[in-house]
Amino acid sequence: MDYTWDLSVLYQDFNDPKIESDFDALKALCRDAKEMLSQKDAEPKKVLEACEDKMEEVSRLISSLSSFASLSLAVDAGNEAAQQLMDRLEVFFVQVSLLSSALTRYVGGVEDLEKLIEESPKLQRVDFALRQKKLEAAHLMDPAIEEWMLKMSLTGSNAFSNLRDKLDATLTVDYRGEKLPLSAVRSKAYDPDPDVRREAYEAELAAYAKIEIPMAACLNSIKGESLTSIEATHFDSILDETLFYSNMDRATLDAMLTAIREALPAFRRYLRKKGEILGHKKGLPFYDLFAPIAPKDYTPPTFTIEEARQKLMTEMGKFTPDMAAFIDHAFQNRWIDVFPREGKGGGAFCAGLHHLDQSRVLTNFAGSFSDVSTLAHELGHAWHNRCMAGLPASMTNAPMPLAETASIFNETLLANAAMAQAGKAERFTLLEGSLMETTQCVVDIYSRYLFESAVIEKRKERTLSVSELKQLMLDAQEQSYGDGLDPDLRHPYMWACKSHYYIPGFSFYNFPYAFGQLFGAGVFSQYRQEGEAFVPKYCRLLRSCGSGMVADVAASVGIDVRSVDFWRESLNVYVRQIDQFITLADELMA
Repeated sequence: MDYTWDLSVLYQDFNDPKIESDFDALKALCRDAKEMLSQKDAEPKKVLEACEDKMEEVSRLISSLSSFASLSLAVDAGNEAAQQLMDRLEVFFVQVSLLSSALTRYVGGVEDLEKLIEESPKLQRVDFALRQKKLEAAHLMDPAIEEWMLKMSLTGSNAFSNLRDKLDATLTVDYRGEKLPLSAVRSKAYDPDPDVRREAYEAELAAYAKIEIPMAACLNSIKGESLTSIEATHFDSILDETLFYSNMDRATLDAMLTAIREALPAFRRYLRKKGEILGHKKGLPFYDLFAPIAPKDYTPPTFTIEEARQKLMTEMGKFTPDMAAFIDHAFQNRWIDVFPREGKGGGAFCAGLHHLDQSRVLTNFAGSFSDVSTLAHELGHAWHNRCMAGLPASMTNAPMPLAETASIFNETLLANAAMAQAGKAERFTLLEGSLMETTQCVVDIYSRYLFESAVIEKRKERTLSVSELKQLMLDAQEQSYGDGLDPDLRHPYMWACKSHYYIPGFSFYNFPYAFGQLFGAGVFSQYRQEGEAFVPKYCRLLRSCGSGMVADVAASVGIDVRSVDFWRESLNVYVRQIDQFITLADELMA
């Protein structure tokens, strides 16, 4: 079987004449839609209905063109034709943004939107998107400056973001007499040799000193532009802007953060116990956060890709046979690019091709249980995409807090099945793997939220120096990790390490991860309580993720995300895992 993905459903290659014809069609559609919106005497219902058709086609063309370019680059970083198409698209996206703003401005000016929706079956299909645009209209830039702001961002925040990525990608680290890429040195955090982990950490920190000044300039510039932008868009704060576009309210965020703060002592117990196992007395050094630990003489299981496929079909099929058939279809039809190779990006992701009712999944499968879990995670995203099949494109934009629901559900389902079948030694390693990842999604994410909040607040007055950024990061780690980490061996350069801080126009790319982890666990708990009857509710939940406010979508399956108790119960799943981990550690690792 071919384990590379098939992109020919989009275009045959970069010489395919359909690329240019689609690009021309996209330009014409945007031009026609803008002209339609400028007609002052046209009937609003007809304008909105016609624009809905045109925007659906715009979405299809953008998806085809950008997916072909980005997915090609993901597996072949040196593909010049793909990069050229991406560059052209990035410039053209200014016009797409202006069209989107024009539509939002038009909707904002419609006096009786609800009456129009009531009268039009076509508009009823996109009712939530229209209502959100009505609210968003109050946050549009003055049209006299919008185009210039967008164009300036190409040489402002976008340029600084690209510079940051180039600095990260080209930084070499002096490690044991070799010059290695930063990514290769960071991956040594998982090495079984403690000396390798420690020396790699020390070499990494030393290397950041080479790029700390331009990295700080990038961060200061991007956050500075964000602060200028919210003045132009009339948001009270950058956090308010993020919550607005996440379809989430402050009460939900506050409830989750309250529960996380309450749970931090339990996660610190896990970190201290792992530190003890590894011979540390002052908490866990940062370089041992991902250290592998296992009982003596235990060999973790490994999987071929076919074994992984069968395992996922078996376990997901217990939830619903439809999911097993879906996974089989994804493999058979080459939706998945499985193995690492030269030029292919690291990590894993899922990209939806909504207009084709397909997805594409990238993994770098090496055979560990963690790799099987990663495959389950990404196929969860693909299943989420399948559940939204047939919806208008504007109703499929699941906000980041809900976008991880299906992936975390799949991971949890797989982990629970593995735990039920495991002996003590395997259960211990599975618990360690689960807690290691959850600590990142809860404790580390909380530190990132605290850091970004502090940076934005101080950036209102002036730029921040490298030493200030390092200290703010250490302060955030103190508040989140506490005595779980060795106070002398933390990571002051995590602000340079994480690309999430440098995404133009998208701040606080952190708390949604915690939301996704805990919400997905909470949804799985509902499934455990209700059994097979929950399956159709779950699929309806996934289908509605882009069609309502986060709190309303959650309420559809009986979850109150504004209640601290919901988040406490989700976190208690991991608190109980921590208790089990410590008990087994005392028994097996003494």
